[in-house]
Amino acid sequence: MKKILIVDDEQDIVESLKFVLEVSGYTCYTAYNGEDGLKLAKELMPDLIILDVMMPKINGYKISRLLKYDNKYKDIPIIMLTARSQTEDKLIGEETGVNEYITKPFELDQIVKKVEEYIGTEK
Repeated sequence: MKKILIVDDEQDIVESLKFVLEVSGYTCYTAYNGEDGLKLAKELMPDLIILDVMMPKINGYKISRLLKYDNKYKDIPIIMLTARSQTEDKLIGEETGVNEYITKPFELDQIVKKVEEYIGTEK
C-alpha cells in the first residue's frame, strides 16, 4: 500500500483527507504541525506528502525546501494546500520544489485525482 503523509494544523481537513484517501486504498499518516510533519516525513519515507503552508513551528514552504534539497527525499511528490492564492505564494511554492499547489477550499475528489496522478491508484 502506498503511504501518504498529511500535514495540516486544521484537524477537520486532515480527517477528511485521511478518510477519502484511505477509502481510495492508501495508507495515511498525519501530523498537525510542521515539526512533527518533517520528522514523520524522514521516518516514513512516504510516497507522497500533502502539506499545508501556514502551520505552527515550521511552515510548509520550509518543510518542502528541507525535503527537496535532500537527495534522500527530493523525489517525494509534494501537494501543497493553502488558503493563500496569490501568485507570489505560488511562486514561493515552486521555488521550494512543490509539485502541485491547491488552494483552499478544495474538493476532496480533486485531491484524490492529483494523488493518483502522482503515485497511481491502489484499487
